[in-house]
Amino acid sequence: MTKVVIKRTNDGDFAGFKCEGHADYRPRGEDIICAALSVLTINTINSLEVLAKEPMTVEKNEENGHIAVTFTQKTSAEARLLMESYVLGLSEIFNHYGKKYLRLEFERD
Repeated sequence: MTKVVIKRTNDGDFAGFKCEGHADYRPRGEDIICAALSVLTINTINSLEVLAKEPMTVEKNEENGHIAVTFTQKTSAEARLLMESYVLGLSEIFNHYGKKYLRLEFERD
């Protein structure tokens, strides 16, 4: 199962997110859920970096499927929109495939 945690500050701003684990929907190389989550996550990070130029730190470990983003300052309007898009995409995957393959959590700092 893949677990994604969206982190927000007490004032509602995005603080970052972490994604870990493999969906295990199908064998490696055939797992469409893992592929969808990977593309969505990497594209969000790339968009935050390139389009929004958002200051952040990124940690990753491809073997165990761990990636974590921490915003280093209050997020811009562009970054908030990209993060809302990320949450929308995650929610759609969750709604179609359910809690067996994806756990989506929200935390406040």
